[in-house]
Amino acid sequence: MSTSDVTASATAPHGDGVLAHTLRDVGLKVTAPRLAALLALAEHPHADADTVFRAVQAELPTTSLQAVYGVLGAFADAGLVRRIEPAGSPALYERRVGDNHHHLVCRDCGRVEDVDCVVGESACLTPSSTHGFQVAEAEVTFWGRCPACAAAAAAVAEPT
Repeated sequence: MSTSDVTASATAPHGDGVLAHTLRDVGLKVTAPRLAALLALAEHPHADADTVFRAVQAELPTTSLQAVYGVLGAFADAGLVRRIEPAGSPALYERRVGDNHHHLVCRDCGRVEDVDCVVGESACLTPSSTHGFQVAEAEVTFWGRCPACAAAAAAVAEPT
């Protein structure tokens, strides 16, 4: 797909047309790499920079990894994406922003799923003391096994 194809796709009436407006609304210039990165993040929620890079490069082969990091940084600074950093994993980027959701992470395969705010017995989302900080958000990560990895582990554990 050429640069003009990416631009045409991102301005098409089937839903991707909002991408160019999304960039402009936060003061970012509309470029083919930025449009391709937004499309990649729509197709790959919770993607690391390498995943976004591979998707962008498939559409725009001359785009560098450094350029993708720059695009992701600009997106995060503008509030278009949220950067999450599960312990022991590369930073992940997601387009779901503006709410206080959390994440489930599989310890075996690294799969990440969104979890809406906890209800009932919840994690500490309001610190007992801010120590003078202006708290902007709380980040909660739940760790465990996804259904596929749990089933695989159970199958290995069963005697034959």
